[in-house]
Amino acid sequence: MRELSCTIYSGDIFDTNTAVIVPFDQDTAPALWAYACSGEWAATVRRLDKKVNVTNASFAKVPFDLKRWNAVAKNDFPCGLPSPESDDQTQWLFHGRPDSSTSPTQVAVARLLGYSWPAELDPEMRLSDHARQLVKSCEELLPFADEDGIVCIPSVRGEDTAAARLTRLLEACNLKPPHKVDDWLRDDFFKEQCELFQQRPFIWHIWDGRKADGFHALVNYHKLAGPEGRKLLENLTYAYLGDWINRQESDVKRGESGADGRLVAAKTLQERLVAILKGEPPYDIFVRWKPLHEQPIGWNPDINDGVRINIRPFLAVDIPGGRKGAGILRWGPKVKWTKDRGKEPKRPRAEYPWFWGRDEQTPDFPGDDTFTGDRWNDCHYTNAFKQAARKAYG
Repeated sequence: MRELSCTIYSGDIFDTNTAVIVPFDQDTAPALWAYACSGEWAATVRRLDKKVNVTNASFAKVPFDLKRWNAVAKNDFPCGLPSPESDDQTQWLFHGRPDSSTSPTQVAVARLLGYSWPAELDPEMRLSDHARQLVKSCEELLPFADEDGIVCIPSVRGEDTAAARLTRLLEACNLKPPHKVDDWLRDDFFKEQCELFQQRPFIWHIWDGRKADGFHALVNYHKLAGPEGRKLLENLTYAYLGDWINRQESDVKRGESGADGRLVAAKTLQERLVAILKGEPPYDIFVRWKPLHEQPIGWNPDINDGVRINIRPFLAVDIPGGRKGAGILRWGPKVKWTKDRGKEPKRPRAEYPWFWGRDEQTPDFPGDDTFTGDRWNDCHYTNAFKQAARKAYG
């Protein structure tokens, strides 16, 4: 709303936070588009209406020099309105090629973890010929993708380091790797991802709190929250991290310097991952809009609930050596779990006890006698309480 971004309307349903401009004469559409994406149009609207969410009627009050913008459109769009495409990896239309993106290294890491963009998965999506060619060319990058969506930064289970694998992918795209790739992956990647994707990261950096010599793993959240997500988290906990722990135990026996600290850190991380698998508070997932009998038990997330809901167990308790508020993640995305604005309509207390008052000190809070409708998000319920609700629901 604040920036008044514009796009070509595709006919979808919209609400009053969006304004659609439809010309009576379709021949003026290129000129209108040239004006809208020039920046002048938004500046003029702001002089007329200074509200963050501009009133729709204000868009029709903007003066429009058809002759001038027709000339601009003929120069910029000689073949008419441009077909949809985007080099911005945060957009639905993005083609998936690192070398044609605004953040190539971030895209390359996502591809390494097996992520594909919507344009690659929907052959019917309306795209420009250029974008469709780029989508097609992404097929040559598929062999670089990790099969299970877990890539460890150090070498684990006989796999190459993440830096070596990322370098090969970037070189296949004729891109230069970042300076000190391993350091960038360990220290900067996840922070950049959180900022780039508006605090909704989909490649998670899980670590044991040791910056230079500890266990670091990049995990594809879309697989972690998918149908095989629990199996993937178990694989990370017992196979990948288990292999790392075995190596540290061997190093301790040989008297290798620093091995004791690495072993303690790795075992602490494993304990946290086991706790997330079990899902007891504070490592439980809570979904405010779902009744109690539908709340996840253990690590059994619904990807449709969103990153900000499902990431909570990983941020629940800080790891020694980690960042404050980041839990077992390398960086803490900015997530608010307090109380959202607005009120809920009345719901049954047995199914939605958190809408019937609030006791922050009491897990399994059953609700009071008075309905409040407050939208609390940081509630905790034990597996036994959820199981009882399921049994009562039948």
